[in-house]
This record gives sequence, C-alpha cells and structure tokens, in this order.
Amino acid sequence: MIRYSTIDKKNQREIVLLKSSPCIWGKCSFCDYINDNDKDITKDISLNKSVLKKVTGKYGVLEIINSGSCFEIPKPTLEDIKSLISYKKINKLFFESHWLYRHRLHEMKDFFEIPIIFKCGIETFDSNFRNKVLNKNAIFSNPLEVSRYFKSICLLVGIQGQTKDMIKQDIEYLLKYFEYGCINIFVENSTNIKRDENLIEWFHGYFHFLEKEKNIEILWNNTDFGVGSTK
Repeated sequence: MIRYSTIDKKNQREIVLLKSSPCIWGKCSFCDYINDNDKDITKDISLNKSVLKKVTGKYGVLEIINSGSCFEIPKPTLEDIKSLISYKKINKLFFESHWLYRHRLHEMKDFFEIPIIFKCGIETFDSNFRNKVLNKNAIFSNPLEVSRYFKSICLLVGIQGQTKDMIKQDIEYLLKYFEYGCINIFVENSTNIKRDENLIEWFHGYFHFLEKEKNIEILWNNTDFGVGSTK
C-alpha cells in the first residue's frame, strides 16, 4: 500500500493516505476501500506518524485521505497534522468527508485554522441511482444544497445502469456549482458492481475537454493520485 505521493499536474500538492477508524456509513455498494479501516487505533497512530514524516511542504498544500471521512482520523494524528502544518508551512488542506458530517465541517476549520477544501463523494446527482443502487446514504434536494457545504465533489462514472443523460447532468452541475471536482472512472473491485466499458469510452470522447479544466481531475485508475493498493 502506497501512502505518500505528490500531485504535479493540477492543483499541485502532496497527498497522504492515512489509516482511520471505520467509516461512519461503510455500506456503499461499490466500495471496498473501507477494508483499509482499522479498529487498532494505536497501530493506526503509529503508521500515520511514519507517513506524515514524508511530507516536505514543497507546495504548501496537503491532501489527506483515508478510508472514510477526516472525522474518523484518530485525534492524536490530527494533532500531528496540526504540528506538521506549522513546521512545514502548509497553508491549505484538502480533506474528505461523507455527507453525514456536513454540519461538523466547522470543527476541522476551527481546529486547523487554515483554509480547508472539503471533498464529498456525491457519485451522482441522480437520487435514485445514488441511494438505491450505490447505497450512498446522501440525501439532499439539489446541487445548490451540496455546494453550501462542499467546494469540491467526487463523481463516479462507468457503472452498469448509469446513463449518458445522468452523466451529462452530473458534469453540468459540477461545472456550475463547484470550485473543484474529481471524476472517478469506476474500476471493478471485490464488490458486485460492474463496469460499463462502452459508457467509459463514450465519456472519454464526449468530455475530453475536462482534462484541460484546471480544477477538474479525472482518475482513470483509482491509483492515479499515486496512493493506494498496488495489487
């Protein structure tokens, strides 16, 4: 498992993949990422220390991801991150958070006292597909509601059952309502969710212009940020 890397193409930053307690939801039908969760907090804290030591501060920006939300990162690790921010002169953070934590984002802002871009895995704005098929448990009325809490969202593309119209609407909302976005092209894993190769091929051609959008990142493989499992 690779847990440290740098992102050099867009929004240059360092990125770390930390260990955390189990995801608050942990029931998304497409996700086996939560297998990186761990209830052994002492071990997690130790491993996270070793990962954070690799951060240089070269860009002044750090993205921290884990197999859930930033609120599940052990408190001692959050303290280590805060010390790192001061020592390495980090001036901006990227954090992940499930929709269920939307009313607590201010806690992280108050704790770290630097700008934080919170990323939320919306996956799709099609409510039925998001909650009935993907089992995301993210209930909201419209993209404007999401944008009140999150400047960045993650979308999921290339799953059997998705349609071109759904994806077109998702991209429209992303570009209209959010400052940042990450589009994850689905890679089959240990779950029963299947990949739609034809839909992915269409997306690649139809939305090729997104590669030039400075705040939109497309992950064609789930390790394109340089962290994650090498298997």
